Amino acid sequence: MLSRRRLLASLAAGGAGALIPAASWADVGNPSFLAAARDPSGAFALYGLTAKGVIAFRVDLPDRGHAAAAHPTRAEAVAFARRPGTFALVLDCASGRVVRRLESPEGRHFYGHGAYLQNGDILVTTENAYETGDGMLGVWDTRRNYTRIGEIPTGAIGPHEVIRLPGTEVLAVANGGILTHPDSEREKLNPEDMHPNLTYIRDGEIIDTVTLAPELAKGSIRHLSARDDGMVAAAIQWEGDLETVIPLLILHKMGQEPRLLSADHAEQRALNGYAGSVSFSGDGSTVAITGPRGNAAHIFQADTDEPPQIMRRGDICGVAKAGNGLAFTDGLGGVICPNGAMVHDLAWDNHLVSL
Repeated sequence: MLSRRRLLASLAAGGAGALIPAASWADVGNPSFLAAARDPSGAFALYGLTAKGVIAFRVDLPDRGHAAAAHPTRAEAVAFARRPGTFALVLDCASGRVVRRLESPEGRHFYGHGAYLQNGDILVTTENAYETGDGMLGVWDTRRNYTRIGEIPTGAIGPHEVIRLPGTEVLAVANGGILTHPDSEREKLNPEDMHPNLTYIRDGEIIDTVTLAPELAKGSIRHLSARDDGMVAAAIQWEGDLETVIPLLILHKMGQEPRLLSADHAEQRALNGYAGSVSFSGDGSTVAITGPRGNAAHIFQADTDEPPQIMRRGDICGVAKAGNGLAFTDGLGGVICPNGAMVHDLAWDNHLVSL
């Protein structure tokens, strides 16, 4: 476990052996997004996409990707395998070279997401300590060739996504509440004993936690987005009886009560209890969840309780801020941006990452 004192000391320390590729994002075509996909041959890759959905670069992956973490300045990304993966690849997006392979420590597996802190000096990764079921954040020093320097408890089982709140070093963690073990692949081992929550961490310490009502305990909090003012949007995936229709979007600010947003009953039911991704728009006025099982995205006004706008699209799942608005991807190759749409001969994976 990484204590607050050790974490702060590690963040302050430099590293003579730092890995600093010369390329910036401008050197690889100024992409606006990252997304993993499968091509018609069955090969997997991480792609950079421009604001109009044009492919800026492609980097091969050895297996199916989930999400990526983009370095804030260097043309460098960490591509995560799907859970319960035990490796992640640090990619030089200019050369296509794998510059570092991160291996989860013994007794850990990754959950497919990570985030940078300290202007890219630190990477944190969501992990499962699967013998105990404890959720952890792995902490890696990018200035020392991504050396692992410790871990931070997330306070619950199954941390899936972690994000940094804009303008701060506060982390928000979606603790999904689902216990897994590599020996059981993706089987959910505690369907009757889930306790998901949304946790905020600063300097290695939990500073706020949001837990849903007991009747929503099977609502796995999985994906996150944050607005500039600190409001967090969290997407839910329901692990209970699909005859029970629940809200799939939480909006929350630290120190306040959460708001749960939902469409009318018929539209909400059509999502089949599954929100695949979530994002605020670039101007923060709207927030969208995607429903690949319902072939629709729900776009809410972030500061009112108006019913959402419904965007219908087959296998829509990826969503990210784009300019003042939103961009989406789907499993049929579509990239839908505010200023146009394109279709590639690819099957986009679950997430679209904004740069």
